[in-house]
Amino acid sequence: MQSSYFGKPRSTSKLWRLAHWFGPYAPLIVMFISGLVFLSLTRLGLVVWKWERVLATGELSQILLQGIRVDVIQLGLLALIPVLLSPILATRKFFNIWRSFTFWWVLLSLVLLVFLEAATPGFILEYDVRPNRIFVEYLKYPHEVFGMLWQGFKLELLFGLLMTVIAFVLVAKLLKPWRHAEAKWASPAVWLIWPLILVLTVFGIRSTLTHRPANPALFAITQDSMVNSLILNSAYSVFYAAYSLQHEAKSSAIYGKLPREKIFALTGAHEGDIPTLTTLVPSVKRDKPLNLVILLQESLGAGFVESLGGKPVTPNLEKLKDEGIWFTHLYATGTRSVRGIEAVVTGFQPTPADSTVKLDLSQKNFFTLAALLSKRGYLTEFIYGGESHFDNMRSFFMGNGFQQITDQPDFKNPVFVASWGASDEDLLNKTHDQLMAHHASGKPFFTLAFSSSNHAPFEFPDGRIELYEQPKATDNNAVKYADYAIGEFIKKAKASPYWNDTVFLIVADHDIRVRGDSLVPIEHFHIPALILGGAVQPKTVDAIASQIDLPVTVLSLMGIETQHPMTGHDLSNVSDDYRGRAMMQYNYNFGWMQQLGRDAADNEVVVLREGKPPAFGHYDLASKKLQNTAAPADGAALAERALANSLLPALLYKEQRYRLPE
Repeated sequence: MQSSYFGKPRSTSKLWRLAHWFGPYAPLIVMFISGLVFLSLTRLGLVVWKWERVLATGELSQILLQGIRVDVIQLGLLALIPVLLSPILATRKFFNIWRSFTFWWVLLSLVLLVFLEAATPGFILEYDVRPNRIFVEYLKYPHEVFGMLWQGFKLELLFGLLMTVIAFVLVAKLLKPWRHAEAKWASPAVWLIWPLILVLTVFGIRSTLTHRPANPALFAITQDSMVNSLILNSAYSVFYAAYSLQHEAKSSAIYGKLPREKIFALTGAHEGDIPTLTTLVPSVKRDKPLNLVILLQESLGAGFVESLGGKPVTPNLEKLKDEGIWFTHLYATGTRSVRGIEAVVTGFQPTPADSTVKLDLSQKNFFTLAALLSKRGYLTEFIYGGESHFDNMRSFFMGNGFQQITDQPDFKNPVFVASWGASDEDLLNKTHDQLMAHHASGKPFFTLAFSSSNHAPFEFPDGRIELYEQPKATDNNAVKYADYAIGEFIKKAKASPYWNDTVFLIVADHDIRVRGDSLVPIEHFHIPALILGGAVQPKTVDAIASQIDLPVTVLSLMGIETQHPMTGHDLSNVSDDYRGRAMMQYNYNFGWMQQLGRDAADNEVVVLREGKPPAFGHYDLASKKLQNTAAPADGAALAERALANSLLPALLYKEQRYRLPE
């Protein structure tokens, strides 16, 4: 352990002069110190940027201090593999290999930290949280995602690439003294100090002496999910998301446990081959069951519907709402398209795990409307303007009852092609053509058409609408275009022979940019839904409702009597004393909103959180805010009911009992 450890002349860097006392572990010490400084500075920058929201929590000091703790965890994770290899590679015999290995390991590790932190501001602007599982999942689809980034986020993309290149050059320069290092420690010295280095590394990663190591839930110290994510660093957030995606089996157990019989008792399920098997007696008797068309609208939240308290950018939907069944208080189950597909097409309740559209055990023999209707002789199809392999949609649909898929390669001479595929106009023109052909064949049909125009970078053809605002490429303008496409499609549908024989459901998959300073931003789960058709009697449903109620409701309106495993309610003919409920999965928080009186404003909310007690509140419809409250008199029962409804779908998935009877 001589002062000339790095060769002659000795480095003048104070950092390396400190690090050389740690012998072969010197580059890891440099990584730890420089990483800690860098991550703390970037966190401080984000705190300044989001100062109002941070200040509102009253936890500034804890945000910064706990942030250092998270940084230690992440840097420990990055150091773990070199530390484990050091008893062999850090000896004199293999020192040249060790020197080269640690040089590149530290270089790439620090560059990775810089890259992810550089990507963070743009990600927060879009998703109101640090890079998380969405970031990880999007890595699977480089073609679609890079096209979106290049068209709509050039500045953020170029900034990230520039910062990465600069980081590579600067870190390589920082590590230059290590390239001339000599092996000064004898092997016994390496082996003697290794246990201490390993213990310190492992303790830094665990960050606690309790039974469970630290995880993001430990750092959720405020009611604002975005602020909680600032405590993390983006590498840790992404690493944990990747880990969680590989360990989805725990699912809803993060909220607690209940005996199996208790879960069934609280949810109305029963022990049997299919615990939630239900017989649907339709509210409307039909001589011949109707066809079904679902128009699943990308990111069409209530914030875009004036009569629901939003902007006036959906004039066609506003006109049509008086012609069908209009839901004024319907809530999405999640924040991703695959979660919306899961709710609307399968009626499956949400869990903290990924959507069943992407999970392994649900790729076949899992209930969908298509599986049910195909057994009754229906032609079942999915139409999408983009590439249907995205988010595993093609695999899931083809394995669960959909007979044919139409996607981007099938659109001949489309009017307009955006980053995410053919425009909504093309999508609905194609849908109309297909429906005309199906009707002519005399075979009943179920068609699911999924839009994509209201997705960043918000591209759509010119000359279709009067822009709501400038510039053109905004969500408000994209929604107005999507609404235009819906209006044109319904005009053609009304004039077609299939109108009187078909139930049409127009519903959003989720809202856009779901964010807020509450545990669950309920206002951003509020979505419009409208059921139309020549045989549908207009009405307004003002009760609290969930996306999972819609597939049951449309089957009832179609006149189909059947057995199914869905837990949603038939809202086609609800009584005055009906009390609705909604369930919302927001990252790792599960919100359950229960209607208490005849008015949706009379409600109570419980939020289940990983590793923390349930939080209670009331959702104020006027202010569109979740107001925190003390636990109500029935708080324990409410929390237990919510827990049962989160555990039930996890149980059904794991045991593969969410399916049609044989």
